[in-house]
Amino acid sequence: MKKPFCTLLVVLLLLNGAMAQWIPLNSGVDSTLLSVYFTDANTGYAVGFAGTILKTTNAGALWTTQSSWVPYALTSVYFINADTGYTVCAAEFGIVNPILKTTDGGTTWTVKFVDTLHGLYSVYFTDANTGFAIDNASRILKTTNGGASWTTQYSPNGQSLYSVYFTNVNIGYIVGDNGTILKTTDGGMTWTVQPSGTSNELSSVFFTDTNTGYIVDLEGAIRKTTNGGTSWTSLNSGNTNELWSVYFTNANTGYAVGEYGTILKTTNGGTSWISQTSGTSKSLYSVYFTDANTGYAVGDYGTILKTTNGGYPEDVNEIYSNSNSLKIYPTPTDSKITIEITGGLKECNLAILNIEGQQLITRQITEPKTHVDISSLPSGVYFVRLTNDKTVEVGKIVKK
Repeated sequence: MKKPFCTLLVVLLLLNGAMAQWIPLNSGVDSTLLSVYFTDANTGYAVGFAGTILKTTNAGALWTTQSSWVPYALTSVYFINADTGYTVCAAEFGIVNPILKTTDGGTTWTVKFVDTLHGLYSVYFTDANTGFAIDNASRILKTTNGGASWTTQYSPNGQSLYSVYFTNVNIGYIVGDNGTILKTTDGGMTWTVQPSGTSNELSSVFFTDTNTGYIVDLEGAIRKTTNGGTSWTSLNSGNTNELWSVYFTNANTGYAVGEYGTILKTTNGGTSWISQTSGTSKSLYSVYFTDANTGYAVGDYGTILKTTNGGYPEDVNEIYSNSNSLKIYPTPTDSKITIEITGGLKECNLAILNIEGQQLITRQITEPKTHVDISSLPSGVYFVRLTNDKTVEVGKIVKK
């Protein structure tokens, strides 16, 4: 028996309000924010242009401005515990770039000037004393005394460096210009160049374990390694916007953010990525999650976004309204479904998604009636989404 299901018909201009997946927070500043880091579920920091340092102690509900004493862009922030943290600066060329440290949860910051006249772009600590900072002139700075002093190394290939990440005290990675990937296995004593398979500018690196890691670049590409960086495989991100930051909450679930409010999510270790609604066209430069569902992204003009459900609507059924223009039958079914369009969606894109929003089947539709084989899908509830340049329709099916 044919049975129409609740569907959603929404003009795309209204989607931001109706399907808000990430909620904007009031940062209280107009300065572009470049990095975000949380020390626990409630306490977090965001840094950015004009020496901006923001702190929240109530999970982003209120952000207060802290004094950094520097007028230049702060590009990266990292805390080793609730009280002790570091942020680095990218000043104008020819100006000594400081590293700032706090030992009282950001109430005060002390400035340490280091031996570089180039912008520092990333900072990472492996323990209370040992940390690394990198700049855009191939320098790798290391401290073994909690930032009291820093020694300087140079990238083996002389490229600008933008992101550093360690999987343990010995193994670390740095990425940068012209597809540069550096790896150390001796705690930063030496660094070797790894093949990336690209000449793109790599902007961020993140590892989920000692072997599995991800890099993103400014051409919108995402790459993955499963052998500790020996080789990297290009993933299908479905995106061409610049990507600035990548973060994983577990072995399978990760996020990448970037240009024009781009937020991508994977739930299968990068095999496929889906675009989430950020609600903004402003570029996003950093993403951080405090648990599997709660995350923050920061970007242009003081933008701070938050999700408490992994970026998806809390109850998909709540966003439906009745419509007779889409019919899906039979359901439940264990093999094929028929999708019948009686409204204005003549030519459109079809996607079948699971309840986490992961796209499992995609194709183009050019006829009023289409048959789709879903026999390969596991039993469960799925959503059918039809889109064109003006409208979106969503229907629900049950696979036996």
